[in-house]
Amino acid sequence: MVVSSESVELAKKLLEEAGFKSERFPWSINFRGHSKVRIELSTEEFYEDFPGRSVPADIHGILLRAASLEDTLRGKIRAWRERETKQSKKLEDLGDIARLIESNPRLWGLLDEDLKKIIHKQ
Repeated sequence: MVVSSESVELAKKLLEEAGFKSERFPWSINFRGHSKVRIELSTEEFYEDFPGRSVPADIHGILLRAASLEDTLRGKIRAWRERETKQSKKLEDLGDIARLIESNPRLWGLLDEDLKKIIHKQ
């Protein structure tokens, strides 16, 4: 879900009023509701341009704007490169990168050479 940086606090308030519980981290605000739907609002500068490139998406029957596939991949690559991330999270991000490339081969060109050696083109 994409929210402009100036609307994060409003989104937090509205989601909490709708029954979501929030947990704040230095890099994001995570929300959990009564269903399997989880929302992570990233608050890092890296993501500030994502809303301008967001795309309409049907998320469990709700029409929202979501990060583009290219931006989703960029975010996953950034998370995978994060040095302080637990190994289990790094492996999860690497799996997400592989799934994005497998289902969207046109994204292959966005990978760095080191990732291309790990993620094989189909």
